[in-house]
Amino acid sequence: MRILITGGAGFIGSNLADHYIELGHEVAIVDDLSTGRRSNLNPRADFHELDMTDNAALAEVFEQVAPEVVNHHAAQMDVRRSVAEPQFDAETNIVGTLNVLEAARTVGARKIIFASSGGAVYGEPERIPADEDVALAPISHYGASKLAGEVYIQLYARLYEPTFTILRYANVYGPRQNPHGEAGVNAIFGGMMLRGDTPTIFGRGDKTRDYVFVGDVVAANVAALERGDGAICNIGTSVQTSDQEVYDAVAAAVGFEEPANYGEERAGDVRHTSVDPSRAKEALGWEPTMAFREGVALTVDYQREHEVD
Repeated sequence: MRILITGGAGFIGSNLADHYIELGHEVAIVDDLSTGRRSNLNPRADFHELDMTDNAALAEVFEQVAPEVVNHHAAQMDVRRSVAEPQFDAETNIVGTLNVLEAARTVGARKIIFASSGGAVYGEPERIPADEDVALAPISHYGASKLAGEVYIQLYARLYEPTFTILRYANVYGPRQNPHGEAGVNAIFGGMMLRGDTPTIFGRGDKTRDYVFVGDVVAANVAALERGDGAICNIGTSVQTSDQEVYDAVAAAVGFEEPANYGEERAGDVRHTSVDPSRAKEALGWEPTMAFREGVALTVDYQREHEVD
């Protein structure tokens, strides 16, 4: 199968590209390397360095590759940057997604797999764990732009009849996670502790997130190649893990014994999120398998070996 992955040099996209290639698929990658790393690229993938907001260049690549499936992971995913620079967020996540959809339509791609956010599109959910039917109420520009991408994908399916699977990720962690930026607290804490620095927890440490291991996320994307047509599925664990529990798990994996620093809670942070993955089990045959502390240990081992800075 010919698969084009946007964001395929990034944390999730590169892990996904590796696995698709291992399964025998032909993989092309589009990435501007703004946050992705060239070192993450699989040498057996066909790599195109470009920004998905460059519509003409993107269309040319799609013509060359003629993908059957488009896996759209490229995004601006920094929540605080989205609030500070909403136009940039919209250009990347909304206009960029439209460019991808138009290019996919032009070459007749049969399916779009879209990486959405199970935390950002729900905002402060009315029930936890949140299922896919709770009210969609983003509290950040990032959440709004991800939700807009979902709406456009469903519109394209109605108008032009490609199929789709939308995957609403919980907080993904694991090897290759970028330790820079707010999206990767496990990697941030691990990198700092490995350098002997004490991380700061913003707030009292009681905010909770749902952490899903990148290998489990890859498995969901593999299942979506053949299953889940027309489905919107949460990809998470339904387990709430507090900031303090993350700190303690990373410290145990590193062997770090200093207590955390604590700072003021940051405006705009969702206090509690967790997603119900029941629909993913039904539509994709998918369930999470990695225990959190085991996944954290694998992440720290990767950071030790690769000296991610």
